[in-house]
Amino acid sequence: MIRAKFYMHDKTYFGFAITGHAEYAEPGEDILCSAVSALAINTVNSIEDLTEDHMVAETKDGFLRMKIRGQVSDAANTLLKSLRVGLCKIYEEYGDEYIRIFFKEVS
Repeated sequence: MIRAKFYMHDKTYFGFAITGHAEYAEPGEDILCSAVSALAINTVNSIEDLTEDHMVAETKDGFLRMKIRGQVSDAANTLLKSLRVGLCKIYEEYGDEYIRIFFKEVS
């Protein structure tokens, strides 16, 4: 199962962590893992290329975490909300057997 956690403060998103595998299909043929990976990697790349925000990212097999350090731009917040929308649509279509989404308010 994929677990996605969004980090937020005062309704502003500043990062996420995604772990696990959907196990919807065999490795290399799993459309849910591919979709989640594409959305997450595109979000990281877009924040890096389209904003001035300083972020740190960590990856390994079945794990991606990204956090913005310092002030979060409106553009980065929007990109992170877009990731949330995409993951929520996958959840709505395929259910919590394959993906779960959490939100962590950080002070």
